[in-house]
Amino acid sequence: SLPGWRFLRCFTSVNQHSTVRNLGPCSGPNRQRDLCTFCTISLDQEEVFRTKVFDKSLSPFYGEDFYFEIPRPFQCLSFYVFAKGVFQRDLPVGKVSIRKEELCKFSGKEHWFGLQPVDPNSEVQGKVHLEMRLNELIIENGSMCQQLLVRIIECQGLPLISGQNCDPYATVSLVGPTPMRKKTSDPQFEETFYFEVTRPNSYTKKSHFQVEEEDIEKLEIKVDLWNNGNLAQDVFLGETRVSVKILRNDHIHRAWYLLQPKGNGKSKTDDLGSLRLNVTYTEDNVLPSACYTPLRTLLLKSPDIKPISASAAHILGDICRERYEAVLPVVRLLLHHSRLVSFVSAIAALELENTQEANTIFRGNSLATRCIDDMMKIVGRSYLTVTLKPVLDEICESNKTCEIDPIKLKEGDNVEVNKENLQGYVQKVFSSITQSSSSCPPLMCDVFRSLRQLASKRFPDDPHVQYSAVSSFVFLRFFAVAVLSPHTFQLRPHHPDLEVSRTLTLISKTIQTLGSWGSLSKNKLVCIHVFVCLISLSTCPPINLSIFPCKRAQGRKRIGKNFKKRWLRVTSRELSYHKHRGKEALCIMPVKNIQAVEKLDESAFNRKNMFQVLHSEKPLYVQAGNCVEASEWVEVLSQVSRCNPDRLGTFHPSAYLAGAWLCCRSLSDSQPGCKPCTPTLLANLQLDIDCDRETERIFSLFTSSYSKLQKMEDACASIAVYQGPLREQDDYSLFTIQDSKETFHTVRQISHILKELQREHDTRSGTAQYGSQ
Repeated sequence: SLPGWRFLRCFTSVNQHSTVRNLGPCSGPNRQRDLCTFCTISLDQEEVFRTKVFDKSLSPFYGEDFYFEIPRPFQCLSFYVFAKGVFQRDLPVGKVSIRKEELCKFSGKEHWFGLQPVDPNSEVQGKVHLEMRLNELIIENGSMCQQLLVRIIECQGLPLISGQNCDPYATVSLVGPTPMRKKTSDPQFEETFYFEVTRPNSYTKKSHFQVEEEDIEKLEIKVDLWNNGNLAQDVFLGETRVSVKILRNDHIHRAWYLLQPKGNGKSKTDDLGSLRLNVTYTEDNVLPSACYTPLRTLLLKSPDIKPISASAAHILGDICRERYEAVLPVVRLLLHHSRLVSFVSAIAALELENTQEANTIFRGNSLATRCIDDMMKIVGRSYLTVTLKPVLDEICESNKTCEIDPIKLKEGDNVEVNKENLQGYVQKVFSSITQSSSSCPPLMCDVFRSLRQLASKRFPDDPHVQYSAVSSFVFLRFFAVAVLSPHTFQLRPHHPDLEVSRTLTLISKTIQTLGSWGSLSKNKLVCIHVFVCLISLSTCPPINLSIFPCKRAQGRKRIGKNFKKRWLRVTSRELSYHKHRGKEALCIMPVKNIQAVEKLDESAFNRKNMFQVLHSEKPLYVQAGNCVEASEWVEVLSQVSRCNPDRLGTFHPSAYLAGAWLCCRSLSDSQPGCKPCTPTLLANLQLDIDCDRETERIFSLFTSSYSKLQKMEDACASIAVYQGPLREQDDYSLFTIQDSKETFHTVRQISHILKELQREHDTRSGTAQYGSQ
């Protein structure tokens, strides 16, 4: 109900890496010496990522980065440390939970957090909507008492129990359970409880609480939420306590309360060790699109500004030089509006002006190299999958030893055999890369063509520089990185084990050497020359290919009870599911027959994270492992089917059960959908970008670095007005100022736009009261 709040959209992202020290005891005797651990990341109780297993160490260094966007509201970001079980389930060692409102306190810096015990009574999430009222009441004997009314309206966001929605019920204070609600994490209760608070001499009924008058305000309303376990023990879902003293006579108090652990989760425990985290959390409130028009227009003019260092996009990179995340929103915005190639060409030309040696071309961490890196990650994922995934699958599954370091050889290893294995793998990877020019995305081709031309113009006497300018990106910054960490690019579903990881490291180092022209044979040199020529001329569209880990898929019946675990696979031509990975397909669906891919209402099968694939036959209903995976699946399947001629305009967001659609109650199973389909993306990937969101992120970056922007303005004024030596030379030398007047003009425009945007934020923002939705 806040003014303007309905126009706001919140987007959040998290990036983390971690270390553990001094792990304490976990379940079972004397397990510390053999502790093999891994760490998971969860939104509330939903796991979204996990690290590799670290062997037999009480102080493992995971050293892994995860970046993900948060697709739903959450209360806690949690990190669990597990001891890997061999013949039994993994055992929890401890956890770190950071509430959403506290994330900003720890953002951007490393902190050691003490591990807390993983207690079922403390694993809570969700909120409860309560209405309370305190009335004066005359009871049967004529005395005055106070009647307390407690109404439980509804709950939201309760956890899954064993992967399914729970059967929740509530208890209030000492009163028995209310009627149970079946299979839902957002139950509607609408139950009311009455308590009469009396003096000792007027106590007559069990519904009365006998207290001294001065102690009435010390009472608490206690609401417990439970999952009905049927034959098993009921599971505690959380509690909330509300002091009666906040209530006034005849005043209705209605509010949402976050569920808390039993007894607020306070308990004395042994020292379980510590977890070091570096968490970066950002949350932006995105205004209506019209508010961003001035800043967006200024940024999109950047490629046309002469010199390029005076453009708004370059100035942002200059004042946020230490902040890697500053480049990404600029790349996305320019990419969406087809302005990225011209901007990258301009900043690459500026960098080449300051490059003195041809063999150091594009080797630093400059604005140009960071823009090209981000561009390749955005548009090159499918290219990586087509090129590297088959050979990486072979490497990971064949598990041949490739160790050639005499110090690291195991007993019985033959260094010559290992060397042959490594050479064979490197040759396969190298051939896959150099034969993949037809799959290179057109945007990458355009950028590489520009780099070749710029490098040849800057170093006309070096015949190889035009090739090394491109290979330094393709081999060193793209393929070699993907080989080293295939799980990061969704090329493998899980972390490789230590031996395979070592093999991938050796292959990656070799690919880097090839890309840097180190000790190349004539044949390999010719291969790279031909490959660079092809990818900088090719205009063939990319082939989309994505393979993801195991999912839950529904069978062919319409009753939704036959959910079974299946391995789901999608290529550019077909969608199939298999009983196990590598097994024969149980069902194959041509991608050209997909008519829509949409998320499914939770009410359809009482399951979360579901989506549906609509095609000419019956729909396929799929439950993903978590919300992040569900979003990725919908995005990928929508991408590969976006150009299909028979795509639907409407769909049913729920299922057809018991002779009717649950969403619109239509009785005909062939009834057209009741909701418009999500607009499909065109063949150009750059359209799948929220420009308002990216512009808001750029505004936040400019605002947080405003002091540096003012220093740049002072530096420009000093040069333009006094034509003398710069004051505070150490500070000013950090900026690239080729034309002081043009740069000064752009900085002033940026400052004015920032003030206007901040005024819009102040007008539309408000302070949300505790207890509001």
